[in-house]
Amino acid sequence: MPTGVRLSDPRQQLFDAAERILLRDGPSALTSRAVTDEAGCAKGVLHRHFDDFDGFLVALVLDQEARLQRDAEVLRASVGTGAVVDNLAAALVTLFGPVPLAIVPLVTFRDELRARLRAAVPGGGVAILAPVAGAVAAYLVGERDLGRVAPGADVDTLTLALVGGGHLLFASASGGPDDGAPDLERVRRLVATALADVLPR
Repeated sequence: MPTGVRLSDPRQQLFDAAERILLRDGPSALTSRAVTDEAGCAKGVLHRHFDDFDGFLVALVLDQEARLQRDAEVLRASVGTGAVVDNLAAALVTLFGPVPLAIVPLVTFRDELRARLRAAVPGGGVAILAPVAGAVAAYLVGERDLGRVAPGADVDTLTLALVGGGHLLFASASGGPDDGAPDLERVRRLVATALADVLPR
């Protein structure tokens, strides 16, 4: 592989390389050598921008979380428009994309990564799922305030059902991002079932 290639945006190109490895080969294949080989650069490039490989992984996860936060704003902005079930179903399809799904097991199985994420993001937990849960909860509260969701709706429990059910639905898909992932109608049925008792008849 080339060792002297100048990268215009080294951090982003390393992130992009790591994402391709995650999607193609899974979390176990993600090593510093694999990332720099995939990016077509010298191994030293990674260590010029990050203290070590776990530091790179923390930055990768936080970059994905920031992207999810931006996607989540679309759901929050849809309060009061369209149909509640359709809004949530479309958001889950977007938020549970292939890269966030691949990052969940990466975080789960790397103890040092989890420890550093807890230090970087107070409150701990699986950082990559926090924006999804936050967006769903904020959306449900907004719709409840408008009367489009029942006043007594338990937003916390509904959020757990939607995020947990959505994660299982997408994570259990047999194929890659274009093969086996649940379609919008399947996700819509999940949302409609979870919200059946809190939407106006």
